[in-house]
Amino acid sequence: MLYDAYEVQRTLMAGASKLAGLGAGWLNNPANPFGYGSMGPVVAAGLDVFAHAAAPRGKPEFGLHEAMVEGRAVAVDEDVLVRKPFGNLLHFRKQGIEGQEPLLIVAPMSGHFATLLRGTVERMLPGHETYITDWADAKLVPLSDGHFDLDSYIDYLIEFCDAILAETGKRPHLLAVCQPSVPAFAACAIMNRDDHPATPKSLTMMGGPIDTREAPTAVNTVATQRPHAWFQQNAIATVPYLYPGAGRKVYPGFLQLAGFMTMNLGSHLNSHWEMFKHLVVGDEESADKTREFYEEYRSVADMTAEFYLQTVDVVFQRHLLPRGEFTHKGEVVDLVAIDETALLAIEGERDDISGIGQTRAALDLATGLAPDKKRYLLAKEVGHYGIFNGGKWRDRIAPVVEEFIATHA
Repeated sequence: MLYDAYEVQRTLMAGASKLAGLGAGWLNNPANPFGYGSMGPVVAAGLDVFAHAAAPRGKPEFGLHEAMVEGRAVAVDEDVLVRKPFGNLLHFRKQGIEGQEPLLIVAPMSGHFATLLRGTVERMLPGHETYITDWADAKLVPLSDGHFDLDSYIDYLIEFCDAILAETGKRPHLLAVCQPSVPAFAACAIMNRDDHPATPKSLTMMGGPIDTREAPTAVNTVATQRPHAWFQQNAIATVPYLYPGAGRKVYPGFLQLAGFMTMNLGSHLNSHWEMFKHLVVGDEESADKTREFYEEYRSVADMTAEFYLQTVDVVFQRHLLPRGEFTHKGEVVDLVAIDETALLAIEGERDDISGIGQTRAALDLATGLAPDKKRYLLAKEVGHYGIFNGGKWRDRIAPVVEEFIATHA
């Protein structure tokens, strides 16, 4: 019933958003005399903000069609290298550029689409043969395509590394942002243990929950204060019959978004208040910056129930990875086996999702790796989102990642 109720509400809000948008457009029309009154711009701005906040959103596009390589503009084609039910491997192919180090950016499966990392891809694209995991919205995956859990996630990463090796002739570097730090770390351990030919040369983990016992945040506290049964009963819904994945049990993206918005509600309200003030005075450029951020931030996808519940249990409640009890297909993952893949752990000083020390723990767990293959960066005055997007990512963090990749190429 939860998902059905949401669909009814979403439909109603979509209609209200359209009407509000029409009203704002009517008041902003230069031919409308009512728009010139003292209340005209205020009402128009209010309607505009409401229309933006209530509008339904689908999957955004990356829209990366060009990259600057050594001072010249190069066309970029977005290709699907591997197509699978729960996620594709995208390749941003630069025309006429060959021989660069392959980089697989592992996007989080945490309610948002891979396009949340558009800024990450854009920054790394000029200097690397860039790939990204493009996870599917679970409500669009038919039940006949089976299930997807942490084991499946790891299997996908290994298969994607294989495909990159086959295409480029080189072993890839991995860049895992937030949640995928755990399965990417485990996948590297398995591939190191097996002397896999596509074993990653390096793994960069950014704001990842490797050991959430370190500096627990509000997100971690929510997971530990409630029993696992609570999440099964309150966070899982059934996909309605209007979607291809009808009948699939999922953790809905709208619940994930509600959680994130509530956690920083004051900040989000202030952002929309600032957007309102910009629109009142006609500062469309500043208002557009807020629009662009929330267009991406409020575009959400569903996760399979088995993946979500297993992640809550294994990563946030029982901490199996740092305790040496994490398994893949019933076999314990030996982190000591990592002796070839270089590791870089990056944390944000102001990260309110993955606390300081949670990602750095990976360096201590990989006891079989030489010290000169480990590196740690604490990004000062950077929050969770700023680790992989924005000016501080572009100017302060990305250069460290690039240097680390080059060192271990």
